[in-house]
Amino acid sequence: MDITDEFILTRTTIVYLADGTPVRVRPIVPADKPRIVEGLAHLSVESRYLRFLRPIDHLSKEQLSYLTEIDYRTHFAWGAELAGGSRHRGIGLARYVCQTDDPTTAEAAVAVLDEYQGRGLGGILLALLAESALENGVERFRSYVLSQNRKVLDALTRPGIEQQLEDDMIRFDIPLPLPEDALRDSALYETLRAAARGEIEVRLVR
Repeated sequence: MDITDEFILTRTTIVYLADGTPVRVRPIVPADKPRIVEGLAHLSVESRYLRFLRPIDHLSKEQLSYLTEIDYRTHFAWGAELAGGSRHRGIGLARYVCQTDDPTTAEAAVAVLDEYQGRGLGGILLALLAESALENGVERFRSYVLSQNRKVLDALTRPGIEQQLEDDMIRFDIPLPLPEDALRDSALYETLRAAARGEIEVRLVR
């Protein structure tokens, strides 16, 4: 896909967290490498382990290229940054990567800085990711969760979601579209669907 500035701009919008914090969400671009490095530094050791399934304290040049130089079709990523003030700090990230042998299945993951967890940002990013995946022919998300990550395990244990134990991890296959209760506010979900397709007007918050 030949990505233009228009592609990014038409998929950039402002959402508000549960506490009213304005957050800009948009597709990730190669220039986001420094923000990803900064974001990793602000994740707690526990959050890094639960997110990457292993201890990690830095990302190599090759890893940063992989995370930011994407095709927006088989590999798509959404980023969230604080919209207020002059410095737009990155606070969340969601991505899917299609399986090479089955492009209808994609591994998906969401990461939110510890201090912004519990405010609804993870659900917002997941909804955007799901809509982008559907647009590109993905039928299910696959996620691997450590068996001790009770918070995520409890959230994913629901009818229609397949589970399979693999060593010390549990694999979840989540069919798309997401259940209606994936987000509390269906109106918000419809707005996010439009944002993911670039169908709504861009709003900037200074």
